Amino acid sequence: MYGFLIAVGVLLLLSIIWMVYRIQTLVSVVKGSDKKIATGSNKVNAILFVLFLLGTGILMFWYSIKEFDNYQLPVASEHGVITDQLFWITMAVTGVVFLITHVLLFIFPYKYQYKESRKATFYPDNNKLEIIWTVVPGVVLAGLVISGWMAWSDITAPAPEKAHVIEIMGYQFAWDVRYAGKDNVLGDYDYRLTSAQNSHGVDFSDKNSIDDFPSPVVVIPKGEPVLFKIRARDVLHSVFAPHMRLKMDAVPGMPTRFWFVPTKTTAEMREELGNPEFNYEIACTEICGRGHNGMRKVIEVVEPAAYQKWLSEQKSFIQNNPALAKGLESDVKELAEIQ
Repeated sequence: MYGFLIAVGVLLLLSIIWMVYRIQTLVSVVKGSDKKIATGSNKVNAILFVLFLLGTGILMFWYSIKEFDNYQLPVASEHGVITDQLFWITMAVTGVVFLITHVLLFIFPYKYQYKESRKATFYPDNNKLEIIWTVVPGVVLAGLVISGWMAWSDITAPAPEKAHVIEIMGYQFAWDVRYAGKDNVLGDYDYRLTSAQNSHGVDFSDKNSIDDFPSPVVVIPKGEPVLFKIRARDVLHSVFAPHMRLKMDAVPGMPTRFWFVPTKTTAEMREELGNPEFNYEIACTEICGRGHNGMRKVIEVVEPAAYQKWLSEQKSFIQNNPALAKGLESDVKELAEIQ
């Protein structure tokens, strides 16, 4: 990284020196010097364009190859593979266009530098050429957009019926997690019920809420669909799990969702990376206040059998805090005791 910064600094210094030289040349021309000064200046300009192209091109390719493995984190979800494919297809298409246009941009000043003997060609228009450079980019971009739209439609489509339902709620400055329990159905919530004992605002008069339970860590099974139901309690947040290629805004008053299938357990990813301390995580990628950088939640991906064992060991909100059952109807209390 330091080498890259030094190279940029050198280029900036050379640019400043060149600008000083250019100003001196222009002053000489204004004072009435002959055309040889302008011609010489153009030639120097043209050569510098080519040198700049070669220098920055070599630097770009060297840095890209050196840091290639750091461009993307290892993928750990089924849809993430498709997302990465779309990314690299887009990168290839735009990269080729970028290289062609910028090579021409720097070569043309050299090839067509000023010469007294040269006359410009009158070339007002070319309908065929204009049709080509309008239609071809349009078709290519349409293909990229349609491919992305199809992938996004699959990701945001309704989750499979057997998907494990988990609620992710953001607030300044943390994430709270609620599992749907044995019935795999989240109970209702009401922001007016939010309190120190009920941070989710869960409505325990809804029987579907009785078996809901909290967790300090997001535990999910490998190879099975998981549905995140996402909401925010105060301001705009954004759920981001980079290894899962998952990103979805958490908007107050407008619940969102995102479902995916994890493909690597935490243990497998630790082995792949050679890092025994690695953890998947959820981070907030929407600046939400002073504590924004601390909004993180660990995701632990385990084998299905281990997940079922973990589920059986969890206690519901009411089991953890019986006071939450106060004021509930007798049949709901009875159900809570059964749970």
